[in-house]
Amino acid sequence: MLNALKNNYPILILLVCASIFFSHLGTLYINIMEARNFITAREIINNNEWLLTTMNGLPRYEKPPLPTWLTAITGSIFGMKSLFGLRLPAALIVTFLIWMCYELGIKIHNNKRLSFITSLILASSFYIIFSGRNGQWDIFTHGFMIAAIYYLFLLFQQKNKVWIHTVLASLFFGASFLSKGPVSPYALWLPFIIAYGIAYKFTGIKNKIGPIMVFLLIGLGLGASWFIYVRLADPEAFLAITTEETANWSSYNVRPFYYYWSFFTQSGIWTIPSFIALLYPYLKNKVSNPKAYKLSFWWTISAVILLSIIPEKKSRYLLPVLIPMAMNTAFYIEYLINHFKELKNKKETYPVYFNFGLIALIGLAFPIGGYVLFNDKLEGSMWLYFITTSVLLFTIGLFILKGLKQKNISNVFLLTIGFIMTIMTFGFPISKVFNTNTSFKNVDTLAASSNYQNLNIYSFGELAPEMVWLYGREVPRLDVNGMINTPTKNNFGVLVTLKKEDLFKDHFSEFFDVKLIDTYDVNYTASPDQKKHKSRLVANYYILTAKTSGNSL
Repeated sequence: MLNALKNNYPILILLVCASIFFSHLGTLYINIMEARNFITAREIINNNEWLLTTMNGLPRYEKPPLPTWLTAITGSIFGMKSLFGLRLPAALIVTFLIWMCYELGIKIHNNKRLSFITSLILASSFYIIFSGRNGQWDIFTHGFMIAAIYYLFLLFQQKNKVWIHTVLASLFFGASFLSKGPVSPYALWLPFIIAYGIAYKFTGIKNKIGPIMVFLLIGLGLGASWFIYVRLADPEAFLAITTEETANWSSYNVRPFYYYWSFFTQSGIWTIPSFIALLYPYLKNKVSNPKAYKLSFWWTISAVILLSIIPEKKSRYLLPVLIPMAMNTAFYIEYLINHFKELKNKKETYPVYFNFGLIALIGLAFPIGGYVLFNDKLEGSMWLYFITTSVLLFTIGLFILKGLKQKNISNVFLLTIGFIMTIMTFGFPISKVFNTNTSFKNVDTLAASSNYQNLNIYSFGELAPEMVWLYGREVPRLDVNGMINTPTKNNFGVLVTLKKEDLFKDHFSEFFDVKLIDTYDVNYTASPDQKKHKSRLVANYYILTAKTSGNSL
């Protein structure tokens, strides 16, 4: 069976993806982006409104809805409280992305082993792992776009099935646009077109201008369809949100042009190999396919340059760069596998020994280091996970050192993938030891008690999306667009953000008795006395009672 699997690259890719992306999907607490997306998916199901999407009852048109629809479907199957079910679409789409990169690589350079290396580098890159295990929409837009690029490459290169490739490319392009607007067309598709022009000179494209125009018309038309519908159905909210989003591009998280130029560090364990693979003059005559290497190099560089032009910059926006960079790095890894035993120049060998030797030392040190760090925090099944992880990482570390001594880079490379698989499959549950906030109190207890008391609960100030998600349903906001609404009930509850507490008391204390009942703190990892404690994840809960009958407005 092992011999059958050895060269069965598609099956091996799926096994790696299953280990890295699907194991323990529900372990980690939700982050702010996930909370926003999951709330919207929940309200799609609860309100049966699939087009005019909302978050906590208010319009949310910042992001198109395709990933939200997919999440709502899996959430309704597994239950809207199942983090596994809600994160499942992201895990599926990242697996699809890696699979399509494998197929695309074969079409570009006709080298299955090289394409396999690309897929494994991509699957084990830091930000790909993060995005593929989180309910964030970046992975969807780029996953669909890689499929569009695959069929577009076939359209450019092949003479048969022209219209099939055209339609499929346009459908995936539209799906990408419906996942996060023009992000991937700008950050992944356009750099590919630039790189293709440099590497292939657009040879033979003149004969396919018609299909290319059809591709763009269908793709852009499908991608714009939801935006057009919302613009017509709810123009006031749509224009307000669009104006704010557009302003953010030039005024929010503004960073200098060079902010992204440490982009290769986002690949995690492949930081050093990725950097060396970008040394084009060094590697261009050493790779197995110079034209394909030129394509991956300029695809990577073009993506970084185009992203650098946009004033708004965040680390997660570098996700599309990691895709061509994995292909680019694969050329270097293949070169090492084929020629490392022959290399005599220490400038070529030392970075290899340093990079993989460091990974080996981490594996060897984990049992002792992990015990010192986690000893007093491990309990129950976490001990089993810790012991298993320690044994496997220590063993992998030993074999990596052995592989380096024998100059067997093929084994070293595969062991490095095994290192990441071990962490995600057996080590990930240990992350719960970092949930140390002694003041943690989940707001879902309030939702249960309000049902019992038959009390309506509102919010004042913009509650953290994580808190709204944990509450379990909408928490109508009383202060919206500069106006403060007062419920008609004589008794009601209000969750108040810390920043808006004074304004809340000033407004309501004249006509209501305002009684502080409890404080809800959904910081998982930091206590109030620690710097990393976030005040936005804290809200005070008040019960308001009308002082005299008829005073509520």
